[in-house]
Formats: sequence, C-alpha cells, structure tokens
Amino acid sequence: MPTPPQRRLGRTDLMVSELGLGAMDTPTSPEGAATVARAVELGVTFIDTAREYAGSEFLLGQHIRAHGAAGLHIGTKSFSRTANGVQRDVDRSLSVLGVDRIDLYQLHDVTTPESWEQVMREDEGALAGLKVAQYRGLIGHIGMSSHSLNILEKAITRGEFDTVMIEYSAFFPQGAPLIELAADHDVGVIVMRPLGGSGRTSVIRGLVDQGRAGILTPANLLRYVLSHPGVSVAIPGARYPSRIEENVATVTSYEPMDAAEQRALEQAAAGLY
Repeated sequence: MPTPPQRRLGRTDLMVSELGLGAMDTPTSPEGAATVARAVELGVTFIDTAREYAGSEFLLGQHIRAHGAAGLHIGTKSFSRTANGVQRDVDRSLSVLGVDRIDLYQLHDVTTPESWEQVMREDEGALAGLKVAQYRGLIGHIGMSSHSLNILEKAITRGEFDTVMIEYSAFFPQGAPLIELAADHDVGVIVMRPLGGSGRTSVIRGLVDQGRAGILTPANLLRYVLSHPGVSVAIPGARYPSRIEENVATVTSYEPMDAAEQRALEQAAAGLY
C-alpha cells in the first residue's frame, strides 16, 4: 500500500504525513498497540497525544521502546497553565514516552479568555515554561490547541506559536479563515475532529453499513479537510488497525474536492443532526 503524502508543518520545517493519528482513545481499545504499530507501518509519521489522555503517552512509549522513534513525530500537550507546572509535564512526557526530546509540545485547550491570560503571563505562564524547555533542548517546537476562533487568531498572529490545533470539518467549516491566516504567518495547522467528532463518526459508519450515507462518508470527510492546502496534517482518532488502513487508502488515492463538492458535503453534514 502506498504511504500518505507529506506536508510541511509550518515554520517547524518538519515534514509530516498529511494523515496523522489522534491517539486520545487508542488506549481504550484491546487492539490499541496494534493500531499504533499499523499506523507507523503504513507511513503515518505524526501522532497526537496529551498528558491528560489516559494511557496514551504510555501506549506510545511502549511502541517507541520496542521499535524506536526514527521518522516518527510526536505532538503532546499539557493542561498546565503555569511555567513550573508545564515544565514538570514536559519531564513526565519525556519519561513516559521514552525519548530525550519531543518534537512538538502544545498548550492544551486554551479556549477561555482567562486561560489565555494565564498561559501568557510573563515569566510565570505556561508559554514561558515551554520556552525554558525549548532552550534546554527538551522540546523542538511550541503549539497551542483551542476551540475558540478568537483565541486561535491571537495565537496565530502572536508570533510565538509554531503550530495551532484547529477544529475543521464539513461539520465545522468556520475554521477555514483561520487556516488561511495561519498559512500567511507560516504557522502549522493540525486539524482535530476532521471526521466530525462528538459521536458523529459512529453514526455515519452505521449509515454507511445500511447503505444510507450518500456522500457523507468518512472518506469524503477526510477528502474535504485535506483539500484545503493550508492544512498540514489531519488527526482522525483510531482504535483499530482497520480504521488506519481505511484512512491510508483514502489519502493515498483521493482527488481534492472542488468548491461545489465541498458545499454539498457541508449541506449533508448539517442535516445529520
């Protein structure tokens, strides 16, 4: 099977597979280890995790200890809002993952004005702590995830974040202008919930099995996201190797969607629930 195409992760200059793995729920599957192994085997080179995703860093650490981390880019995250707290989380992540450097460390879910103010406090906020970790050579690049369009705009234009994690899909096309803004500032874009999230994927797969999905399929949803040239990597979650195989088959053979196809898919998504 061909491997996923590579895209540049903004000014990090890291080249990553345009299909990543969102590993939040992977440890909840009895086939979690096999899922990670299959993803790496098929050329997925970017895996997203977080300190707060129960068992996720540990699962990835098991894989890395058994197979090494060559060619694999890990992005992890911390909910800590303080400099000291995030530095402790970096140390924990290094230990659990079994690596001496993490390519990308992100501030997790900075979505409220209060959380933005907390992480941005001079010398005491979490951003300052990540800069210390970066200076020490423990992390390569700094990013942020958020569900607030306003805060993402601040992060993109601030000049201190190398990547942003944005929700974007046919269910949530509102992320598109921010992706374009990020491209203007050479900020890498990691797309979360590319297949819709919030239980939608399971509903859609049920409709596919019943032959009632129409154009609203996981493959088309992934095509929609990757048709945006400003997207660096999309990170659908996966709990089973078969899902990895389906996603890889899509990204190694798809044709980008034109505007008419995109609008049709958005309308279908809006009608799901």
